[in-house]
Amino acid sequence: MLGKKPKEAGKVVLLEIDSIQPSPFQARKIFDEQELEKLANSILRNGLLQPVTVRKTKTGYELVAGERRLRACKQAGLTKIPAIIAEHSDLSSAVLGLEENTHRQQLNCFEQAKGLRDLIQMWGCTQAEAAKRLGMAQPTLANKLRLLSLTEKQQKLCLDGNLTERHARAVLALDSDAERDAVLEQAVKRELTVHQTEELVQRLLLPPVKKKRIVLVRDVRIFLNTINHAIQVMVKAGIPATAVKEEKDGYIEYTVHIPTAI
Repeated sequence: MLGKKPKEAGKVVLLEIDSIQPSPFQARKIFDEQELEKLANSILRNGLLQPVTVRKTKTGYELVAGERRLRACKQAGLTKIPAIIAEHSDLSSAVLGLEENTHRQQLNCFEQAKGLRDLIQMWGCTQAEAAKRLGMAQPTLANKLRLLSLTEKQQKLCLDGNLTERHARAVLALDSDAERDAVLEQAVKRELTVHQTEELVQRLLLPPVKKKRIVLVRDVRIFLNTINHAIQVMVKAGIPATAVKEEKDGYIEYTVHIPTAI
């Protein structure tokens, strides 16, 4: 059973952990278990230094900010947690949660991009307007959102291979998913830097080298004239060369005699 709900918002109160539900707007899906364990041990030694933020619901409370702290407290075996009760709408709750994670760099680049996309949809505004509200340059916001064009497989390659956001952005220049897969796999396997990955992408973007066409001269008279001209040159030079031409079935046969001793 829940105790009497605090009447004043903004105060730090001690709440039953089980009365707090996770935020439905939490963008971060992956939590580092080792980091959670470290935080849990720190909480056991020193207590929770920063309360979580919650908002009231019909059945209890909903987390607004502090997912990692809440999880660590549960892992530490605590049954109660200090919390600040604040009045937040769905929109402000989503914004606060995203900003907290972003500023603390707790979100990977894909989780952050999904959170930004969800905020824009909730606001019903343009990228430029969203960037202004978030205090972010519009090109920066656009670049982050473009990461969502990568497939789940490609995002997993980046995360599992410890590739950076810039690695991920580099392959966006490629239209083919097969090429994107191949570049990311090479970047992970060969531990390529961002610059090396960009160079690999640029090589794939170069137009294919066209093979030189060998033009065949189909008029054999040109070749016949060349042979005759060669004979004439030798004769003028004092070499009594001769050539006999015979036309046979389907071909012309030339017999050339060039004396080696004059």
